[in-house]
Amino acid sequence: MTRALISVSDKTGIVDFAKGLIANNIEIISTGGTKKALDQAGVKTISIDEVTGFPEMMDGRVKTLHPKIHGGLLGRRDVVEHMEDMARGEILPIDFVCVNLYPFKETILKPEVTEQEAIENIDIGGPSMLRSGAKNHEFVTVIVDPADYSLVLQELEAHGETQLATRKRLAAKVFRHTAAYDALIAQYLTEMVDEKEPEKLTLTYERKQDLRYGENSHQEAAFYQSALPEEYSIAAAKQVHGKELSFNNIRDADAALRIAREYDEPTVVALKHMNPCGIGTAPTIFEAWNYAFKADPVSIFGGIIVLNREVDVATAEKMHELFLEIIIAPGFTDAALEVLKKKKNLRILTISFEQRTASIVDETVSVLGGLLVQNQDLAMEHEEDWTVVTEKKPTVEQMEALAFAWKAVKHVKSNAIVVANEHQTVGIGAGQMNRVGSVKIAIEQAGEKLEGAVLASDAFFPMDDSVEYAATHGIKAIIQPGGSIKDQASIDMANHYDIAMVFTNVRHFRH
Repeated sequence: MTRALISVSDKTGIVDFAKGLIANNIEIISTGGTKKALDQAGVKTISIDEVTGFPEMMDGRVKTLHPKIHGGLLGRRDVVEHMEDMARGEILPIDFVCVNLYPFKETILKPEVTEQEAIENIDIGGPSMLRSGAKNHEFVTVIVDPADYSLVLQELEAHGETQLATRKRLAAKVFRHTAAYDALIAQYLTEMVDEKEPEKLTLTYERKQDLRYGENSHQEAAFYQSALPEEYSIAAAKQVHGKELSFNNIRDADAALRIAREYDEPTVVALKHMNPCGIGTAPTIFEAWNYAFKADPVSIFGGIIVLNREVDVATAEKMHELFLEIIIAPGFTDAALEVLKKKKNLRILTISFEQRTASIVDETVSVLGGLLVQNQDLAMEHEEDWTVVTEKKPTVEQMEALAFAWKAVKHVKSNAIVVANEHQTVGIGAGQMNRVGSVKIAIEQAGEKLEGAVLASDAFFPMDDSVEYAATHGIKAIIQPGGSIKDQASIDMANHYDIAMVFTNVRHFRH
């Protein structure tokens, strides 16, 4: 008689699957809660201790770790010596293993989980059986996902057995599953002992969405979400309308969410190609929208918009006048949604802004042959730590504008320059190979909005030419990290033109 071993935490579909196995003359070995569920459903099962001749012990920690289980899984049916060993040990082959694991992930996601509770939900026997069966997939069918039950039953009905190609695919799935499971355990224990730079980096992600293509149509792509979800993330956003997100949509939306996280007051971020094209802040979200739009009414076309307050109908009507790719907000009034949904392709998403400061995990960047890991740029800065280095002191209004611009410039690609007033960005220079080039772009973009504006630079000025260009074109105050061996030249130039300059002592490169 062919045998299957079933032991599952997730019992979705297990009764019907077990009945299907029995219908194909496969007897079932089972354990604990799974056996109880099958017995109650009228499915005949054999208990583990009937097979092993050894009772469960240590609160169930030891029950399947036995030669009569692992010998039945690992023994090669085409090797005489293996079969002789099995015969001497009175070990019967187990040809099907259906196991899913203790809910470790679900356990550690509980708000009040204790360390002991987490440790008790580390499965040992389950992964061991899965790995044994998957290693011997030439003869053993291993099922870890309820979604595969129907496939196994269909092949049994059609062929009397599963196909080798199927067993290989299921084995690969098993090792992905156990690797991800172990990665979560490793991450939990690593964080528990506060290990900052472990010698092995174990990461696991779960596929959220197949994408039509990547950055370009000839590139294949998929979107994977962190196995432990972050609420304030594009991966956790709920889409309520519009086309599927694309690869570039997801990257842009992520960049916009990072910027919006900086601001407490009602704020609107407009973004194109990973750089903000307009940021506006005001007492109401409607006014903030107007500031963001007027910051650059040309570049906002086809942009990504993030609003950190519920969208009302007046703001929705303004946005409806434009072609936009994505709108993200914590919520929308019914009337606002009715207006925005008139454009069938517009992607509308909601996200919890309450958790915007909770997503402070390391970020990774792939390089050929490796992975870079760093903390997110979330340095806590306070204006009282800044230093005015010029004879001219900034006014209260200028300090507000400098603080606003400083929050924005850290999210612009380096070399980064932001020209702003206290309500909005008015000019942005991004990604130039020299800093004065970014200064010129930002000031040219600002145009008539330069009156009373200030300038922020993500890194120090290596020469005094940027300061001179800014001063001669109407900039009245500058904020920058400082730290150049030629800082004094920039300070002297600012003094020459009677403008204020503030050093923050914190650099914000973004490549």
